[in-house]
Amino acid sequence: MLIGPGKHAAPGDAVDLLLECHARIRHFLALARRLGEARGESPTALADAAGQVHRYFTLALPLHAQDEEESIAPRLKGRDAALDAELDAMTREHREHQRPLGMLVAACAEVAGDPGRLVEVAGVLLRATAELEVHFAEHLAREEQVILPAVRRLLDVTTREGIVSEMRGRRSGADGVNR
Repeated sequence: MLIGPGKHAAPGDAVDLLLECHARIRHFLALARRLGEARGESPTALADAAGQVHRYFTLALPLHAQDEEESIAPRLKGRDAALDAELDAMTREHREHQRPLGMLVAACAEVAGDPGRLVEVAGVLLRATAELEVHFAEHLAREEQVILPAVRRLLDVTTREGIVSEMRGRRSGADGVNR
């Protein structure tokens, strides 16, 4: 089975919502890997999986990066030099993800449109996925070990509630986008 049941974010604070986004990043990378390795699946299942991966990485992931760069980083910046270095690395890594993400979403768009193309694009899909798995393993670990704890440690409840409001606002007009 390519696709498992989806989960929706429960109400929570900004850190909880960002951690749920991280879980979805991992989920959709795993789905991309399964898609690239799929053999004997129905064309409908292949197209559906490819469409879901494409949709997540073109719609939801950019919103997550905006959450971090526009709602988190400005509120944490300038509080600690080591934290500032981590925030700078986070933003730089968002840009570094773009090339392999472009390869991944292009391959998924092809498969979503014509599942028979999987045979031709599976290598590109798997290479892009492998590169992103490496990128995101380090990237998400940094955020989970340094940046997200700083959100709870350094920002008061009202500020964190403001972040949640901004995050939800970004998604209010984006149909079908998970938090």
